[in-house]
Amino acid sequence: MMKIKEWFASHKPSKRRLIQLYAALLFNANLKGFGNGRIYRGSLKGICAPGINCYSCPAASAACPLGSLQNALTAANKSIPYYMVGIILLYALLLGRWICGFLCPFGLIQDLIYKIKTPKIKKNRFTKILSKLKYVILAVFVFALPLIYSFREFVLPAFCKYICPAGTLEGAVGLLSNPENENMFSMLGPLFTWKFFLLVVFMLGAVFIYRFFCRFFCPLGLIYGLFNKISFIGVSVENDKCTECGRCLSVCKMDISKVGDTECIQCGDCISECPTSAIYRRGPRFLIDPGTPNGKIDEKTAKKNRIGQRIVAAILAVILCGALVYYNFIDKVPETTTGAEVGQMCPDDEISLYNSDQTFGFSVTTTNSKVRVINFWGTWCGPCVAELPHFDELASEFDGKAVFIAIHSSYAADTALDFIHENYPDSKMLFGQNDESDSYFYALGGGDTWPMTLVLDSEGVITARFDGSVDYETLKAAIENALN
Repeated sequence: MMKIKEWFASHKPSKRRLIQLYAALLFNANLKGFGNGRIYRGSLKGICAPGINCYSCPAASAACPLGSLQNALTAANKSIPYYMVGIILLYALLLGRWICGFLCPFGLIQDLIYKIKTPKIKKNRFTKILSKLKYVILAVFVFALPLIYSFREFVLPAFCKYICPAGTLEGAVGLLSNPENENMFSMLGPLFTWKFFLLVVFMLGAVFIYRFFCRFFCPLGLIYGLFNKISFIGVSVENDKCTECGRCLSVCKMDISKVGDTECIQCGDCISECPTSAIYRRGPRFLIDPGTPNGKIDEKTAKKNRIGQRIVAAILAVILCGALVYYNFIDKVPETTTGAEVGQMCPDDEISLYNSDQTFGFSVTTTNSKVRVINFWGTWCGPCVAELPHFDELASEFDGKAVFIAIHSSYAADTALDFIHENYPDSKMLFGQNDESDSYFYALGGGDTWPMTLVLDSEGVITARFDGSVDYETLKAAIENALN
């Protein structure tokens, strides 16, 4: 019994670890997403979590600020993304890189992985140089590429698409691990292989090198780090008491040059190591550990601070419980006749046609009471092109019973007409295009998943949807089910 108590005492989580766990659960409060395999798309998803946490994670209850920023950079009218820039600046000014040390779910994952007992690679001159790689990634993948592609009317969140391991682990793996999303495996291609390879590299790196991704690759941490010196909450040094002994630098696992610089995640390990108590946390005393730059405070003040901390902890516990109840029991899919889910009425839209002499649009839900098959595709999408022959064959087979319309993405739309004339000159399918922002695709729940297919019955109710490729037999069965 004594050994058990000693084990629990020695493995008791620190305050920082508890805050990390709390934040991870709060920002991923939609636990039912793991059960139904669906992404939460409610109105509260417009709120951004401060740390890296993928929008596409089934449990994610908040958006990722970095992903939202990249999408904002490619918004219509090329307007400056005031909202997202403002949110990130607000987080940076209030908390700096304290967010990385305490609130980032992917930072927690790396901390836990690093606990695996293996030989560790300590910081050195090379890791310090490599930490500058974040500047290149921020400039190229977060700003340059999204802005360049915005002039082509194409949304490209380059960092999320090509690098971010949180998207692969939380989003892709989180969705693919659910049996409900078995059809998504058909859409996997070279990009997923690349992203999964990077994920393995980042995870293995985190085993041997502390915060491997944070230190060398994370552009969001870099942005926050630029505000470390002026953030409301942070770590500071009282220069009059500092003897420059270097113990703070030696105990820190990050590539800092001095306490509180851009590489500092404000974990506080250096505070207890300082022999002269020159390092302290700045911010409200009742929110952080008691203490001032001038030494210890009296017991009466310390007691007030402890009471304040307990009150704040109680409030946060209520917020977390409320979030869990809200996302898992209250915030359900609205019972409406119109929507993008199976069983709901498909919203209408006018689609201009490619392969028709008609000068008017095609209304997807008012077509002579026939079954409709709506496919979103693009010539640039390998799985899209590969499955089109199935649609073409079924369009002939169900001619007179069902209407097939393939709606091309706005990206590379100029290649669609030649492709259609060359490959499907006599097809029974209708080929069309929505507006330049693909608003109908997104209205029907489209995200980064191409192709996407919906089957509607004669009344326009969605009877089947496929996020990703669909084979001939599965699609045929869905059409026959809609006809019945």
